[in-house]
Amino acid sequence: MLLQLENLPAQGGEYDVVVIGAGGAGLAAALFAGLAGQKVLLVEHTEYVGGTTALSGGTTWIPGTLHSARVNPQDTLAEAARYLDNAIGERADPALRQAFLQAGPAVVAALEAATEVKFRPYPKHPDYISDLPGSTLNGRALEPLPFDGRLLGKLFAVLRPPIPEFTVLGGMMVDRTDINHLLKLKSSLPSFRHSLKLLLRHASDRLSYPRGTRLVMGNALVGRLLYSLSKLGKVQLALRTQASDIQHDEGGVHGLTLRQGKASRSIKVNQGVILASGGFNRDPEQRARLLPGIEMDWCPGAPGHTGQAQQLARGLGAKLAEGSLSPAFWAPVSLRRRADGSQAVFPHFMLDRAKPGMLTVNAKGARFVNESTSYHLFGLAMQEANRSTPSIPAYLICDAAALRQYGMGMVRPGGKGLEPFLADGYLSAGNTLAELAGKLGMDPATLEDSVARNNRYAASGVDSDFHRGETAYQQNMGDPSRGQPNPNIGPLAEAPYYAVRLYPGDIGAATGLQTDTQARVLGRDGQPIAGLYAVGNDMHSIMGGVYTAPGITIGPALVFASIAATHASQRNTRALTRDTVTQ
Repeated sequence: MLLQLENLPAQGGEYDVVVIGAGGAGLAAALFAGLAGQKVLLVEHTEYVGGTTALSGGTTWIPGTLHSARVNPQDTLAEAARYLDNAIGERADPALRQAFLQAGPAVVAALEAATEVKFRPYPKHPDYISDLPGSTLNGRALEPLPFDGRLLGKLFAVLRPPIPEFTVLGGMMVDRTDINHLLKLKSSLPSFRHSLKLLLRHASDRLSYPRGTRLVMGNALVGRLLYSLSKLGKVQLALRTQASDIQHDEGGVHGLTLRQGKASRSIKVNQGVILASGGFNRDPEQRARLLPGIEMDWCPGAPGHTGQAQQLARGLGAKLAEGSLSPAFWAPVSLRRRADGSQAVFPHFMLDRAKPGMLTVNAKGARFVNESTSYHLFGLAMQEANRSTPSIPAYLICDAAALRQYGMGMVRPGGKGLEPFLADGYLSAGNTLAELAGKLGMDPATLEDSVARNNRYAASGVDSDFHRGETAYQQNMGDPSRGQPNPNIGPLAEAPYYAVRLYPGDIGAATGLQTDTQARVLGRDGQPIAGLYAVGNDMHSIMGGVYTAPGITIGPALVFASIAATHASQRNTRALTRDTVTQ
C-alpha cells in the first residue's frame, strides 16, 4: 500500500483519482473512490495519516442515520434543516447544507455496509445552540466505535498518535466513558472491572508497541478508515509527499507533479483530483490575512495543512469563499513546553471550564464570558473582549475542590503532582485570591469581586451577568452531582486557588475553497474547474463559521468526500454517455 515515488517509472504513473491529504476527509475520499472501482493514489505531506481528525474526539455530526433513530426517533431531516437555517442563515449557501443532509444517511449506511468504519450514537450530546428551534439533545452526533490498532499491522506506525496530554500511562487512550470509570475506580465494582481490563490490555500492548493499541475517538475513526483502505487493495499511499504542480487544460485537471524527498514524478490523472489537505491554518500568508494577531503556536491542529494545495488551486482560478461568521473554528487552549522542547497545546473543550467551581477572568480580574458556552463561542468572545480590555491570555480560575474533582487543562483530577506545573508556570496558585491576583498581575479587589458574585450566583442558581447554565447544552457540560441549583455554577471557597492561562486556538478552518453541491471547486467565473474537488477543511464550511454541533467538521467531511469521489469516478463515464447520446 505504501508507495515510494522512486519506484514509479521515470515517465511517471497513472491513476484514476488522486487525493491530496490523508486526514479524515482524504482517507474517506480515497476509500469511496476505491469502493467505486477507481485506481487511487493518496498523497500525504507528513509521515502520518490522520491529520487533525486523529487528534480529535472523532464525533461525527450527520442527522437522519439509522443510529439517530435508535435514540431520537422523533428527529427528522426537516428539523435538522430548520436548526441549521436558524443557526447559519445566509452565512453559507443553503444548497450545500441541503446536499449534506440529503446524502448523509446513505453515506453512513454505505460506510458501515462496505467497510470497517462503524459508529454508535451518543446517548446525549446536544446541538451547541440548543435554545434554537430545530435543535436536539441527541441522535445527530455519532461516535466511532473503538478499534483494535493491532489489526493494522505495520500500518499502525503511520497512524498519527493522539496528543500525549490526552493519554495516560504512556500512551493509553481513554474516552469519556473510560475517564468516568477510572475516576470511580475505588468506589464502584463495575468501574473497577472496566479499569482493570483497560490497564491489563495496555500493559500487554506496551510489551510490543510504543503506545496503546486500543484506539478510541478520532484515532479509532482514522484507524478504521486506514484499515478499510488496506483491505480494499486499490489505493496506494505516498507519505512525505507534496504536490508541486497541477496540470490543467480546457478539458480540466489531468495531471500532477509530486515530490517525495529527491524523487519527482509526473502523475496522469484520468478522473479527478480531490483536495483534502486540511485548510489554510498553517499557511503564513493566509493566516496573517485571515487570523491577524493569532499566533500559529496556539493552533492545536496537526501539522501538514500548509495551504500549499489551496495555492495550487488558486493558481487555476479557484477562490476562497466569503461571508462566514469567522474564518476559523475556535477553542480556548493552554500552552506548556514539553520535556523534549515541543509545545503542548491543550484544548479546553469540556473537562474543566464549564464545571462548577471554575470561572474565567480577563487581565483585570473581571469575568467577560459565559464559561459554559461552546468552545467556539468562547474563543470568539476572548477575541472580542480583547478589543477593549486585555483578555488574551484570559485566566481560568478554580479553587482546590474543583481542581481535585475536574483537574485543570493538563493538570489531572486528584489534586496531586502539581509541583512541575507550578515550577514551569503553567499553573499559578495562591493561598488567597489576593495572592493569586498578585501573581497574575491583576487587581485583587476585582478578582475578589468576580468570585464573590460567582458565589452568590452559585447559591441562587442564576447568573445575571452572563446567563451561565441556562441552556440544555450548557447544563450537559456541568456537573449536577455537586448539588448546586445550577449544574454549571459552584462556589470558589476552598484555598488554595489556582489559575491557568488561556489563548484562542484555531482548531480548524471555516473559510475554504468555494465549491458547488458536488464538491467541485469553482473558478472566479463561478463555474466548476473540471476534475478538481475540495473536501474537509479545504472546502468552505457549509456551517458558515458557526459551530452548530459536535462533529460539524468531520460529518460534512465524510459526506462530501463521498459526493466528490462518486462524482469524480463517474466524470468521464458521464461525458462519454453524453457524447454517445449526442451522436
